[in-house]
Amino acid sequence: MSFSISESVKAIKPYEAGKPLSEVEREYGISNAVKLASNENPFGYSPKVAQAVLSKLSAMNRYPEPVPFILCQKLAEKYHVQMENLVIGNGSDDIIALLAHGFLDPGQEAVMPLPSFLMYEISVKTAKGVPIMVPLKDFSTNLDGLVKAVTPKTKLVFVTNPFNPTGAVITKDEFLRFADQLPDSVLIVVDEAYIEFVRDDSVYNALDVPLTDPRIVTLRTFSKAYGLAGFRIGYGVMDKAVAEILNRIRQPFNVNALAQVAAQAALEDTDFLSKTISGTHQGIDFLTQKFTEAGFEVLPTQANFLMMDVKTNSREICEKLLRKGVVVRSLASYGYDTFIRINAGTDQENKICVDALISVAGK
Repeated sequence: MSFSISESVKAIKPYEAGKPLSEVEREYGISNAVKLASNENPFGYSPKVAQAVLSKLSAMNRYPEPVPFILCQKLAEKYHVQMENLVIGNGSDDIIALLAHGFLDPGQEAVMPLPSFLMYEISVKTAKGVPIMVPLKDFSTNLDGLVKAVTPKTKLVFVTNPFNPTGAVITKDEFLRFADQLPDSVLIVVDEAYIEFVRDDSVYNALDVPLTDPRIVTLRTFSKAYGLAGFRIGYGVMDKAVAEILNRIRQPFNVNALAQVAAQAALEDTDFLSKTISGTHQGIDFLTQKFTEAGFEVLPTQANFLMMDVKTNSREICEKLLRKGVVVRSLASYGYDTFIRINAGTDQENKICVDALISVAGK
């Protein structure tokens, strides 16, 4: 090719999404596969979502609202903020990209854990910024390491709570000590994609008392607890000045009309959310108990997934499980060659997964 490619883009490692069930079943010649690899909601989504989406179909010849008014109004009421504090995105990774492009000049830095959600790194690099990676400490975010990595060039610091893929958390006291050590010029991006599943009251939740610190940008998603992964919608809560920058540079119709009404309906159905959280907790407890009894090392988790050591090549284990119709995530690409990640499924899915993994691991 005669045209040139950005050096920052050349350095990007492509994001590896989990295989969809249709692809797994087609590739391995199986049916009724169980997918527990992508931290999705196995219980589906609220029936109110289907009703809302169907009612909107007749208007799909029109552009969606640039800012979904009713959804923003409901989120503002829920978290006791103003609508001007909200940014709605095509998934929370859309907002991550907006933050990178809105606040990083070429050569400026964003500090983040290693490993972490790959879209942090990709977004920073596409904005021609420099990602500064700080390895975990005992499978948890190394907050002291993040602070030490900050330089005059640092504009963003990313933390994920609960952390993916380990399930570890940051307590309120830990976060406040961490934030106090960061300069006022640095935005603290708190990714809380799994916060609804947290059971420990000591865990930091940025929206318990939002906007007390103008540096904090809180990211949330409808993909996990609300079951809207396929609709692609997330949101951020932040200082009005930060939100104004993101809304200035985002695409005018970045969230489609069906996603907007789906999120609005999902937010209204608190019963479905409660059942999802309860079912997820039961699933995590079941998986933890069975795998621990089988001799695996299972890390403590506050999310809808768990990370465990299979004491052998995790890619091989995952390949064997695929042939049995069970899809879980090898963490070799994260640097954990013998670890896998499994999200809680339905009761039946959890039992199938336990039996299959114990079988292929020779336990």
